[in-house]
Amino acid sequence: MQTVLVVEDSRFLRADREHTLKKAGYLVMTAVDGEEALKVARESNPDVILLDLLLPKLDGSSVLRALKADPLTAKVPVVVVTALSVKNEKKLMHDGAAAFLEKGSLLTSTESLLDTIKRVLESSLV
Repeated sequence: MQTVLVVEDSRFLRADREHTLKKAGYLVMTAVDGEEALKVARESNPDVILLDLLLPKLDGSSVLRALKADPLTAKVPVVVVTALSVKNEKKLMHDGAAAFLEKGSLLTSTESLLDTIKRVLESSLV
């Protein structure tokens, strides 16, 4: 069973994503802030990380850079989820993100989330 670490400070959104991913057959772990995200990622080595950008304690961009700089987590694909505009996508991809999703699209459909997770996991196996 593939593991997804969901990093989201909103309890509602975290629970929604956890439910969606579990229903699709993934094992799901969660973190509520950037510091916890790094700790859980290092301890559990998830198959993919779903990372919100606006987080308490340590923002998502800093978490992404720390994950990619750490040999234990550098190869774990990170899907960035944010309400910020797409203009950040180029920088996030440069910093090591495997994919980028806008929060607004996830509120109306879970298909883009599941499709992106599946695509990222498949490409990480190549």
